[in-house]
Amino acid sequence: MPTYEYKCNACDHRFELFQSMKDGPKRKCPRCGKNALERLIGTGAAVLFKGSGFYQTDYRSDAYKKSAESETKAASPKPDAPAAPKGSAEPAKPPPTGDAPKPTSDTKGHNKAARSARRKSDS
Repeated sequence: MPTYEYKCNACDHRFELFQSMKDGPKRKCPRCGKNALERLIGTGAAVLFKGSGFYQTDYRSDAYKKSAESETKAASPKPDAPAAPKGSAEPAKPPPTGDAPKPTSDTKGHNKAARSARRKSDS
C-alpha cells in the first residue's frame, strides 16, 4: 500500500497518509475539518525487492562488498606446486590426471577384452 501526501488548501496543513490504491482521495482535513484536501503528486519511494528470486548483493554497500571480497581471497585454497626432488635441477612431474582410457564392458559388467581372451584360449 502506498503512502500519499496531502495538503489542505484552507489551512496549509500537510501530511502523509498510508492507504490502499483502491481507496479514493480523502477530502476532509483532519486539522480544520474543511473539505479542502488535495492529494499531491509525490516523488514516490524507491522499490526494493527482497526475498527469494532476487540477488541479495544488488543493494549491498561498498564496505560490505570489499569485506566479502577480502574474505573470499583469504579463504580460497592456494595451488600447491609440486616440489622438485632434492639434488635435482629438474622440476618434479605433475601427478597423473586420471585421463587413462577405461576398459569397455558389456551390459553385465564383464570386461570384453578378458572375455575375448578366454574364448581364444578355450578354442
